[in-house]
Amino acid sequence: MTKLRLGPIADDRPIRVTVELPAAVHRDLVEYARLLAHESGRAEIAPAKLILPMLTRFMETDRGYQKQRARARSNDEPSPDPV
Repeated sequence: MTKLRLGPIADDRPIRVTVELPAAVHRDLVEYARLLAHESGRAEIAPAKLILPMLTRFMETDRGYQKQRARARSNDEPSPDPV
């Protein structure tokens, strides 16, 4: 069996977000949740619980985003005072 990119889903305090998904994306999300539950030995994982870790993983592995984010942070840091 192929290893899925998402690891265990943490039980975190949820924050309600409303999002509309195309039916095909929802079906894929449901299937991914089913496969991940099977892989991790859990009875079930709610598909909505996958959205946060998927978005987090996407942003963590997007090199362009990380470069821009680092650049923005370095521009926000105050310059050291001249001595």
